[in-house]
Amino acid sequence: MSTARVKIARLPGNAELPLPSRATPRSAGYDLHAAVEAPVRLDPGERVAIPTGFAIALPEGFEAQIRPRSGLALRHGIVLPNAPGTIDSDFRGEIQVILGNIASEAFTVSRGDRIAQLVVARVAPAEWVEVEELDSTERGSGGFGSTGLRAARTEPGTDEGR
Repeated sequence: MSTARVKIARLPGNAELPLPSRATPRSAGYDLHAAVEAPVRLDPGERVAIPTGFAIALPEGFEAQIRPRSGLALRHGIVLPNAPGTIDSDFRGEIQVILGNIASEAFTVSRGDRIAQLVVARVAPAEWVEVEELDSTERGSGGFGSTGLRAARTEPGTDEGR
């Protein structure tokens, strides 16, 4: 597996904050930390952009995806309303994370808190080929729940689903 060389610049006033890092060697995401000057209270139903204190330069052909932390979502109702957020390879501004509170209680973000994950991914350029008609598939145009809630089960020795 090849490694993407991503340049990263700390913004002034953030020298003590850790750079994005993986919690374990096989973690896909790099934890992002809050670079807020003072604690930020996030009331129920509120959204706020939280700075991370750094900017990056991704190589062409890559993107960075900002994803929620599952523990914050489960325990505190803190989500990323635009997840995954996309950082394009030509963006050079500060990485910020939009947090939303879907819980019934306020949540406070403090300096250095782990607030999201960043995943670096390859992006394949697309060439659009206009056609009169698309090939057919078993699913067809069914979307938004068309495959059901549960996976189809089959009886041993038959092809019949329940």
